Amino acid sequence: MARKRKGRLIDGIFLLNKSLDISSNQAMQKVRWAFGAAKAGHTGALDPLATGMLPVCLGEATKFSQFLLDTDKTYEVTAKLGVRTTTSDAAGEVVESKEVNVTAQQFAQACEQFRGPIKQIPSMFSALKHQGKPLYFYARQGIDIPREARAITIYALTIERFDGDEVDMTVHCSKGTYIRSLVDDIGQVLGCGAYVSKLHRSRVTDYPSDKMLTLEQLDVVVNQAKEQGVDVFELLDPLLLPMDTAVKCLDEVTLSADQVIYYNNGNSARLIDSNSVIPAGEQVRVYAPETHLFLGVGVVEEGHRVQPKRVVVRESSN
Repeated sequence: MARKRKGRLIDGIFLLNKSLDISSNQAMQKVRWAFGAAKAGHTGALDPLATGMLPVCLGEATKFSQFLLDTDKTYEVTAKLGVRTTTSDAAGEVVESKEVNVTAQQFAQACEQFRGPIKQIPSMFSALKHQGKPLYFYARQGIDIPREARAITIYALTIERFDGDEVDMTVHCSKGTYIRSLVDDIGQVLGCGAYVSKLHRSRVTDYPSDKMLTLEQLDVVVNQAKEQGVDVFELLDPLLLPMDTAVKCLDEVTLSADQVIYYNNGNSARLIDSNSVIPAGEQVRVYAPETHLFLGVGVVEEGHRVQPKRVVVRESSN
């Protein structure tokens, strides 16, 4: 006997403005519960002390969450000079305190070496895995694991405010960047130490920040539906972004009408002639003709075909 599905089939991406003192997983579960979704996943964890944009993928959109993990991001960060902590943020224990004798010009000069392609050693208090466990699991036991420096890119680092021992910055960076490590490294260059006192992720790829909602705002929508006597999902579902927005970085291709069923069944499918300029080996967004229905992500093959990599499964197609 088939197991009863827990939750409804709803596909899309919700832009959550995560608040302080809640984990990304806890926040994601609250969004999932509000939408009654059968499946959910987030795209890049924010620390409990960090706020800001956390795209939550619902339903079939979870198949494309990795693409958002791999995109560039923008953060608004406040660095506190003169102190180093175990976690390089306000949650850690103070391990070193020094007097701050740094000018705005000296701080700006220190930041110069961190712009562009650089190598960064991830913090021990990160979610990177070692032997199947996140690094913070070992850090909390006082175990230090050797970490290799990773290649990242700081596309822009703008100093917004300098006030003695406190500095506000905006950082636009590539995937894999740890802002806490960046601030700690800047503090080391200055010789006084530094840690992150505030961190807000303002952008993931090109998602608009004005589309974000907090959990509190989500509750307002739910209560509004109850007061109006309407189905809560009539008000909630329009808040979701289409799942193909997660893969807008990829070129778009369209299948021949008679090839859609082949693609949906996981088989190589023929492209229409206008897609011939895309070279073999490239990942692409795949759509049905006329309706422009998003079918998933595939890889272009020789012979003007596309091989499915991620296929959107819809209830009507089961």
